[in-house]
Amino acid sequence: MRSGPNNVGIAIFLYIIGIMLVLMAVLIVLKGLGVLTTLPNYVIWALLLLSVGMGILGGLRSSQR
Repeated sequence: MRSGPNNVGIAIFLYIIGIMLVLMAVLIVLKGLGVLTTLPNYVIWALLLLSVGMGILGGLRSSQR
């Protein structure tokens, strides 16, 4: 069975959303524990770009199986 381009796009999107949710949960827990008091904007942008990159790679890897 071969996955079409729509399935790959959906897989990439879901991977990105999943990674973003996990990173957001970690940030909320760290802020709640008092480990993070302030978070600079460049860290937020770096985490966003990291989640997009990891989501694309994960979606492409899962579509090749």
